[in-house]
Amino acid sequence: MTKQMLLLVLLGVTLTSCHQPERNCKAYRNGEFSFDYVVDGVNKTGKFTRQGDLSIEYYDGKIDSSSVRWINDCEYVVKKINPKNKSEEQSIHMKILFTTDNSYTFEYNVVGDNNKSRGTAIKTN
Repeated sequence: MTKQMLLLVLLGVTLTSCHQPERNCKAYRNGEFSFDYVVDGVNKTGKFTRQGDLSIEYYDGKIDSSSVRWINDCEYVVKKINPKNKSEEQSIHMKILFTTDNSYTFEYNVVGDNNKSRGTAIKTN
């Protein structure tokens, strides 16, 4: 590899590695959102409204409420207000990874569990 090619490759790597994804998390603290999820291989869409320390979720014909505790601008913990079983008693840690003009991609896991999943929420209002 010539010196010129090596310099071009290094320059390209340097320029692309400096890109930081947008994280305007405050824009997503409150509002109405939709998200897609899969249950038993079937794609579904859920909705939720988050205002202050309350989130109301609408999915599978059910309505549920959770408390929201913000850790910082981009991380929060949700906990069901009226859990119906042991698994619903577990708190979920949410971390906004990056944002766009109308959505955010997040990572989530049960508090204390390292098994993380990802999702995207679209702000509808």
